[in-house]
Amino acid sequence: MKMRIVIIGAGAAGCFAAIETKRRCPEAEVTVLEKGSKPLAKVAITGGGRCNLTNSFAEVKSLEQVYPRGFRLMKKLFHHFSPQDAYEWFEHEGIRLVTQDDECVFPQSQDAMEIVNKLIFTMGRLGVKTLCGCKVVGVAKRDGGFSVTYMKTGNSHVMEADKVVVTTGGHPSPSGFDMLKGLDLEIVPPVPSLFSLCIADKSLTALMGTVVENAQVSLAGTKIKTNGALLITHWGVSGPAVLKLSSHGARILAEKNYQADVIVNWLFEMSNSDVQDMLTSYVSKHGAKKITSAYPSVLNARLWLHLIQRAKLNADMRWSELQGKAFNRLLTVLTSDTYHVTGKNKYKDEFVTCGGVSLNCLKHDTLEAKNYPGLYFAGEVTDVDAVTGGFNLQAAWTMGWVVAEATKAP
Repeated sequence: MKMRIVIIGAGAAGCFAAIETKRRCPEAEVTVLEKGSKPLAKVAITGGGRCNLTNSFAEVKSLEQVYPRGFRLMKKLFHHFSPQDAYEWFEHEGIRLVTQDDECVFPQSQDAMEIVNKLIFTMGRLGVKTLCGCKVVGVAKRDGGFSVTYMKTGNSHVMEADKVVVTTGGHPSPSGFDMLKGLDLEIVPPVPSLFSLCIADKSLTALMGTVVENAQVSLAGTKIKTNGALLITHWGVSGPAVLKLSSHGARILAEKNYQADVIVNWLFEMSNSDVQDMLTSYVSKHGAKKITSAYPSVLNARLWLHLIQRAKLNADMRWSELQGKAFNRLLTVLTSDTYHVTGKNKYKDEFVTCGGVSLNCLKHDTLEAKNYPGLYFAGEVTDVDAVTGGFNLQAAWTMGWVVAEATKAP
């Protein structure tokens, strides 16, 4: 009798697991159940529709930088299927890849649909059956396997399986895990991750469109600090620095109901003493000039004027007049500018959550549930998530691969 493997969720982890499972077990019946109308809908929009499918990891000193939750697990799993393995996998499948200056990896075509179509085509060629419009409502343990109950066009169906792989992605609310209610699994309550921050200060939001290439953002009262490009928007701040902060601070910000203070170092590439020396140099070299006429090149004129006003300085002040408390106020604003966060804003069309099936429930070498042999989890449905930059998709490919390796065992 053929082995029956059901994969719940046709996202990146699910489709990758399906392909690699079928390659290892060509005689098995591999079926993917997807509640949406088509597979890989999220992959199609990731990276602004270009698909940032992985990262070179060249600038990653510690996995904790990019995986706020699950970095120890990912370190272990990368020994099975690394970012370099993922790069080579896609190139072997005929997709030419390019690595950008920021170490993000994209298809050379800059078209996410090349990735989507390749995965869908490969699943079909191998004989994986994909059923869309099927919402799974229950997974139950049965003698020798599992039963998967799903709804399709208003009707209830039951599919029997020897093994089940859950790859349903992140869920914005605990109800997204209802299908697992009949199982003894610990679910870490989900909260949003990867979002921009709302700031009500109109003097800041009036600068929408302004970008500072390398700022540091920290969450007041914590040790969480991130850096990168910062974008001022009409609702607050966004960009890689802020998105990384939201990822590392996801649970803390949720507990605070997204009411918190963030501290911006606008000149992160310079130390505090360097900024102090720079201001002293401006006082010496540009003493007769207004302070609005000479400023750091990494800041534009509008932002500089905003920061001067934040330091309670008169725009007509001459550099020679900048001394004492006025000097210190400007130094503080440049390196520790504090704003109050009033809420969060979703990042583009992407949605990432922190939380999910606890890693305590899983065997870390196979991603199999400790209490349910034959039940596996991969991707964001687990309590693993990453910052922006191709790291979440890399986790999906790696976990999908590891599950495929595990399911081939009898």
